[in-house]
Amino acid sequence: MSERLSVLKTYKLFVGGKFPRSESGRVYEVTDSKGNWLANAPLSSRKDARDAVVAARKAFGAWSGATAYNRGQILYRIAEMLEGRRDQFIAEVADAEGLSKAKAAAQVDAAIDRWVWYAGWTDKIAQIAGGANPVAGPFFNVSAPEPTGVVAVLAPQESSFLGLVSVVAPVIATGNTAVVIAAENAPLPALSLGEVLATSDLPGGVVNVLSGRTAELAVPLAAHQDVNAVDLAGAGAVLARELEIGAADNLKRVFRPRSADWSAEPGTERLMAFLETKTVWHPTGSLGAGGSSY
Repeated sequence: MSERLSVLKTYKLFVGGKFPRSESGRVYEVTDSKGNWLANAPLSSRKDARDAVVAARKAFGAWSGATAYNRGQILYRIAEMLEGRRDQFIAEVADAEGLSKAKAAAQVDAAIDRWVWYAGWTDKIAQIAGGANPVAGPFFNVSAPEPTGVVAVLAPQESSFLGLVSVVAPVIATGNTAVVIAAENAPLPALSLGEVLATSDLPGGVVNVLSGRTAELAVPLAAHQDVNAVDLAGAGAVLARELEIGAADNLKRVFRPRSADWSAEPGTERLMAFLETKTVWHPTGSLGAGGSSY
């Protein structure tokens, strides 16, 4: 029997629910922790970043308007699909981070569990981020959380998959849409995640994944007038400062980088980071001996 030819995987971007190559036609070499070649990843351009923002904005209305229960179902479906491709992600994480198979498996399992955890929060976050407010007067005063909008997410550089999931899942769980810049030197797990998202009932454009030079993509996204917030998890101190200045032009919400143990219990900080609070006043009507007119 003749030896088979190697069938190498072609990694592509994930934008608007589709898998384009970079419009520039550029690629860059991705290597493992020992410098061995793994694949050519698309080297995204500023035009790709702008296209991703357009896709994210187009998807925002329907995604933010979906019921929290429906969003939770979709996030759980993502976890199901990841479970089915667990071995692939273990291999990619092991190569990307120089981990043993056992340690990579622990990272992947934690990432899958994290999708499930955030899926459970979609219809509960309003209970801790909103509520009825006591006021001096004949009014109902109710605060409710709403998504901020389009969020540019710089994925952590040191955690190619668990860290990635830890910053992306809370953004979309609360109804935002995301433009994600994958870890520059280890983008393959993020690009493969796009393939999972495409088959998980997630509407196209809710998550868009770009690979390439973090600074080259992050600077125009931070200054983009149709981006509402930026998560700087994957930015170093110098780049983070530059992006904060760019984001100030249209008063973007900025989640600053900080040291993080991605394997620790995530808490609700990132769920709350990209929510706005809408407060509604409504008259209660006349109050008499019998109580409210309602």
